Amino acid sequence: MSEAVESPIRVYLMIENRLLREALGRLFRKRLDLQVVGQSDHNQFPSEDLLSSGCDVLALDFFNPDCLASLSCSSCSLKTILIGMSGDSAQFLQAVRAGISGYLLKDASASEVIAAIRATIKGEAVCPPKLCASLFEFFAQSARHGQDAAPARRADLTLRQQQLVNLVAKGLTNKEIAAQLNLSEFTVRNHIHRIMKQVDVGSRSEAVKVVRAQGIPVST
Repeated sequence: MSEAVESPIRVYLMIENRLLREALGRLFRKRLDLQVVGQSDHNQFPSEDLLSSGCDVLALDFFNPDCLASLSCSSCSLKTILIGMSGDSAQFLQAVRAGISGYLLKDASASEVIAAIRATIKGEAVCPPKLCASLFEFFAQSARHGQDAAPARRADLTLRQQQLVNLVAKGLTNKEIAAQLNLSEFTVRNHIHRIMKQVDVGSRSEAVKVVRAQGIPVST
C-alpha cells in the first residue's frame, strides 16, 4: 500500500515590496510542501482573490491591525506571518493581540521564512527570542499590576449575535454562515467583527471562549 501524500501548505503572499514578493514566489515554488495560491500587494486588501484562495498561511510585509482583525473575522484557521518587521516591542505586542502566528525581522533569511510557515501549520508560534522576552515581561507586569485579574468585558449579545457565535463555534466559515442565515458574507464578517470588539478579543475562537465563560450558551 502506498503512503498518503500530504497536501502542500497553501501560501498567499500579500507583499508590498514587489521584488520580495516575486523572489519568495519563486523560492516557494521550488518546495514540494509549499504551494503559492495567490499574490498581491496591500492596496488590494482584503481582495476577493485572497478570500477565495483557501490559503493556510498568509505572509505579509506590513502591519495593519484593522486588516488583521478583518482576517480573524474571515477565518479562525488562517495563520498569519509578518515578515520584514522592525524590532519594536510595542508593535510586536500589538501584532500578537491581533492574532498573528509569526513575526520575523528584516534580517530574517529565506530559510527562516520557510521554517516559520512550516512551524505555524504545526500550531507553533514564531518570533525572535528578544521579542519573546518582551512578551514574557509584558505578562509579568500585567500580573504585578493586577491587570490579568480584570474581568472580561460583558458580552451583551443580541439573539442574532448569539446565533452567529454558535455557528462560529461549530466551525462554519463566513460563507457557510451567510448561506445558512440568508445574509451576505460581508454582513456576517461585520457582525463577527463587532462581536470581537464587544468582548475585546482579537480572533473568532477567542470570542467563542469569552462568550462561553460568561455563561452564554454556545453549542458545538
